[in-house]
Amino acid sequence: QVQLVESGGGSVQAGGSLRLSCTASGSIFSINVMAWYRQAPGKQRELIARITSEGMTTYADSVKGRFAISTDNAKNTVYLQMNGLRPEDTAVYLCNENLRLNRLGPTYIYWGQGTQVTVSS
Repeated sequence: QVQLVESGGGSVQAGGSLRLSCTASGSIFSINVMAWYRQAPGKQRELIARITSEGMTTYADSVKGRFAISTDNAKNTVYLQMNGLRPEDTAVYLCNENLRLNRLGPTYIYWGQGTQVTVSS
């Protein structure tokens, strides 16, 4: 059974920084894509950053230049460094991974449980 466990959320003032972590555990053969989403109350879930196994990154325009996604493949961990936080960044942040459980099997999508980030003005 694969589990994704997030940590690092919290409350900060505008302009502050947080670093989120998401570690995958279980019998994993390979991870193709790791991503961070966020969902604010009353809004749709939004993809904000993703990184492929080749290291290619993409960001939502709303976070470009402020957030950075990175990985520690040896630890099956993806990070989201968030700088210059704004009140509109307040949301539940969820990690998402596209992975294989074995070499010939299909890919699966797993989600973390989410971590709350609150930014006050």
